[in-house]
Amino acid sequence: MKHIAIEFEPGFAYALDPHTLRLILKVQKGERFKEIGVLWNNKYHFAKNRNFARMKQFGNDGLYDIYLCDITSYDVRFAYIFLLVRPNGEEAYFSEEGLTEDYDFQYGKYPFFQFPYLNEADVTKTIPWTKDAVFYQIFIDRFKRGNFEKDNGYINQAWDAPVTYHSYTGGDLKGITEELPRLADMGITALYLTPIYKGRGNHKYSIIDYKTIDPMFGTKKDLDDLIYHAHALGIKVVTDTVFNHCGDMHPFFQDVMEKGRDSLFYDWFIIHGDYPRKEPCNYETFSHCSYMPKWNTSNPQVREYLIGIALTYLSWGFDGLRLDVADEVSHTMWRALRRAVKANYPEAVIIGEVWHENKMYLRGDEFDGAMNYPLYRILLLYFALGKLPAADAAGKINRVEYGNTRQANEMMLNFLDNHDLPRFFTECGEDPAKLRPALAALYFMKGMPCIYYGTELPLAGGEDPDCRRTYDWTRKAEHAAFLKALADMRKKLPDGDFYATTEDGILVFVREGKEERAKAYFGSHDAAGDVIFEYDNIKIVKERI
Repeated sequence: MKHIAIEFEPGFAYALDPHTLRLILKVQKGERFKEIGVLWNNKYHFAKNRNFARMKQFGNDGLYDIYLCDITSYDVRFAYIFLLVRPNGEEAYFSEEGLTEDYDFQYGKYPFFQFPYLNEADVTKTIPWTKDAVFYQIFIDRFKRGNFEKDNGYINQAWDAPVTYHSYTGGDLKGITEELPRLADMGITALYLTPIYKGRGNHKYSIIDYKTIDPMFGTKKDLDDLIYHAHALGIKVVTDTVFNHCGDMHPFFQDVMEKGRDSLFYDWFIIHGDYPRKEPCNYETFSHCSYMPKWNTSNPQVREYLIGIALTYLSWGFDGLRLDVADEVSHTMWRALRRAVKANYPEAVIIGEVWHENKMYLRGDEFDGAMNYPLYRILLLYFALGKLPAADAAGKINRVEYGNTRQANEMMLNFLDNHDLPRFFTECGEDPAKLRPALAALYFMKGMPCIYYGTELPLAGGEDPDCRRTYDWTRKAEHAAFLKALADMRKKLPDGDFYATTEDGILVFVREGKEERAKAYFGSHDAAGDVIFEYDNIKIVKERI
């Protein structure tokens, strides 16, 4: 057999359950085969006899065709190699020796791939409530004001005025609580709240006191009321957790400012000199913001302090943590945090903010999922900007999907925009006909769709701070019914694998279970099957396999 490109990571074979191993093989796109399969057995019996499992193709990633198969065994000491059969019957084997025309099974225990032992403790578990979760992200100061008896002294602009980096408009926790029934009616099942803790700025990412609710937003009782009423409606609440850095007014950093190396907290930060100095800045920070000094999470005392805060939040009733600037924090910190969280709150979700490659965080020992920026970029280029052909979009989406485990994909936070990005509606040229299919794509995919507050209007907005405009309560929410219909549609989708493809030049998403398949068509198409959702040129059908 002539040389063909094959991509396989033995380290990426992973467990779906205590007895099932998932294998993903990528073969040069367009190469034709009669079949591709896996020869496997207990690693101690592999040389004498083997089982055969046929692999199934799940689209391509632009460079490779993607083949997948799951092998299940009571004995979980797996040995396996791949068998590739051409249409003319020509065979080749793929093992640790690479692609070969034959394989010596007598001495086969040396070059086979192996998963030495599938330990149950290493099986990543999907948190049950995340399966059907639909998130709604709220930037607190800009959503709604509910308390009109609080101190107005900090509010420096009218609600309907253009926002700035330093504007305060009065949104608070009571305002969110008032809107919970409306959000539930829209199909929202989880909230993601930007920081609510005492800090500087309207965003509160420069935290001064991690355990005090900022008075601008309310009190601990206001938070308790919000969580109580959210849970009564079946809505989970996730808090933004800022452990990469704090605010420069945090008492520990202030102590270092005063005492320098003599401070008990000097090694809690990363300082290049005897005393921290702001001009020029001689300590590590978030971005280039001297008012946000970076925690030294390599320090065990810092890890213990921050993990204690995380456990406090969960004890208050929060259902999960969104970890800010997660890719700049030590892996040691995140592994320790996960152990502590899962030991006490196994159904609390941990979502990391990672803008680029994320799979090193999603192998079951750090995060459950991540903010899906790689997916966001593809949806932006295809639906909003029209810069990707359908086939390219499908390939790129598959590469994202099959770069992580199925469990991680199910707990990814998938979004079109957030408080750091221009509004997707603005990127669409304020054309609802471009926004709607992107929203449908978000709801159809594996993972947890996250709607940024105001999308239901829809709200426009450019780069930060314009993407943090106040919610316009004078307008009708034109897309609320559409989002509710998508949430209802989502519940009808088969619980299986996802991939993207094209038919007649249009983009098609597929969700495939054991007995049925759902297909989403983004463009005019005579789709077969029972229609479970249809709007303009969006059609989603379901069929038996």
